[in-house]
Amino acid sequence: MSLAIILIAALCLAYANGANDNFKGVATLLGSGTTSYRKALWWATATTLLGSLAAFFFAQSLLKSFSGRGLVDDQLVASADYGAAVAMGAGLTVLFATRIGMPISTTHGLIGALIGAGWAAGSAIDLGKLGSGFFLPLLVSPLLAATATAICYSLFRQVRRRFAIAEETCLCAGREIVEIAPAIGDVAMAERIEHLSVTLGTDVTCQRRYHGRVLGLQAGFLLDHMHYLSAGIVSFARGLNDTPKIAAVLLLVPALGIYANIALVGFAIAAGGLIGARRVAETMSNKITTMNHGQGFTSNLMTGVIVIAASRFGMPVSTTHVSCGSIFGIGSVTRQGNPRVIATILAAWATTLPLGATLGAASYWIVHGL
Repeated sequence: MSLAIILIAALCLAYANGANDNFKGVATLLGSGTTSYRKALWWATATTLLGSLAAFFFAQSLLKSFSGRGLVDDQLVASADYGAAVAMGAGLTVLFATRIGMPISTTHGLIGALIGAGWAAGSAIDLGKLGSGFFLPLLVSPLLAATATAICYSLFRQVRRRFAIAEETCLCAGREIVEIAPAIGDVAMAERIEHLSVTLGTDVTCQRRYHGRVLGLQAGFLLDHMHYLSAGIVSFARGLNDTPKIAAVLLLVPALGIYANIALVGFAIAAGGLIGARRVAETMSNKITTMNHGQGFTSNLMTGVIVIAASRFGMPVSTTHVSCGSIFGIGSVTRQGNPRVIATILAAWATTLPLGATLGAASYWIVHGL
């Protein structure tokens, strides 16, 4: 009975993870106007699934970290009731956040559930491992991402100017280009958009893009392709980092084996992203800060580098925290971040772990009672 609950709960957690996390890697593609929601979603799904499958070879140390071994009593780690409760508690946490459109960390939800279910089972909690093995990487990584992104964007902007690549504004009605002008301030641009919308009798949208040439290639064309590549790298890194964390719960179902566990989780993550990503996509793409193509590329590049490095060394960072940290870094440089949305996201992060612990404890009492 408990093994069946573990399997169902773990796959539901993977689905919730995909719904909440899959679009984060490509949010800058939509937010900068580089592509449509549907195209970005399919690109995220394909590259995340590749990262999940790559976890067969590169991220198995995370399987051990998120089994709970060393954090709670070893005897409890081998308990089917405990594994089922962890999956249920973390899954409910992430599903709730996805429903309200908040990009939270599945990693935080899992850690909370590991602690809460362990406490409900009467286990001692190793606070030393909790601090150094989990909390420290989770706290440092978004700060590192924000700082690195802010520095790199400032450097990339100087390089762009040295190559005489200028930013311009494209005003479009649907797919038709109405006007192209040098980049101007937000207030003046809003007035111009309103005037053209009234004149044409249809809504006019604004996109910022680059013109000039780099190594003989048109700058906008080159940057769009680099942006796509960087978004794919972030999604790949997310699949690589998150899949083994969830698959760790399925280690208690030995009949499946590690490779089958990872494959099942990978496909459930992909399904969750395709079906349920819309609300979090809107928050990540449009509500934190406005972005152009270069800013989106820089944010993705830093996120991908940090998450892949963390996965390689078995550090349980949150892709959500890193990707949001990178976008925060862009907002700090451009001074266009939305303080209210950023504060709401930070509050959601702060409540994820206690909510995961509460639901993990409740899930343990329910499963153990059954």
